[in-house]
Amino acid sequence: MPAYDKADLQRRMHGAVEALKHDLGGLRTGRASTSLLEPITVEVYGSHMPINQVASISAPEPRMLSVQVWDRSNVGAVEKAIRSSGLGLNPVTDGTTLRLPIPDLTEERRKELAKLTHQYAEKARVAVRNVRRDGMDALKTDEKKHEISEDERKRLEHEVQKLTDDTIKEVDAAAQAKEKEILQK
Repeated sequence: MPAYDKADLQRRMHGAVEALKHDLGGLRTGRASTSLLEPITVEVYGSHMPINQVASISAPEPRMLSVQVWDRSNVGAVEKAIRSSGLGLNPVTDGTTLRLPIPDLTEERRKELAKLTHQYAEKARVAVRNVRRDGMDALKTDEKKHEISEDERKRLEHEVQKLTDDTIKEVDAAAQAKEKEILQK
């Protein structure tokens, strides 16, 4: 049984890109995005629950989020969780609905977010390179076990490198798109 598994490498590299996209989705730009509130947990019924399990979140306007709390008794807890989330949002309560106006980003905050985008992208690139290293090691192992020839190993190494290059291009494209979105005024 060869140690090299191309499908597994593709899956793991794709996983790094998906993780990056999820991380980038949590970064606040000037526009309202429901993914902004995803990391928030609310203390209700004696436990911590993701906000999307106690309320529905929508973006009715480009600069406004609306949080519809399902149980009236949880409105205060949801409001407290949003205020203490560090996102700089001040909810306006109207019955069971919380409205969150999205404030303009300062130039300084835009630069911080752009730096954070670079850090997330670098983390994804490192993850992709680690997958490449695992793939190359698996190919060397297969060659030592005489399961593949030296020529086959070299051909497959080129395949792994191409997969790595394509995935890193995808990471860079996602990061550039997010940075452009952040720096737009």
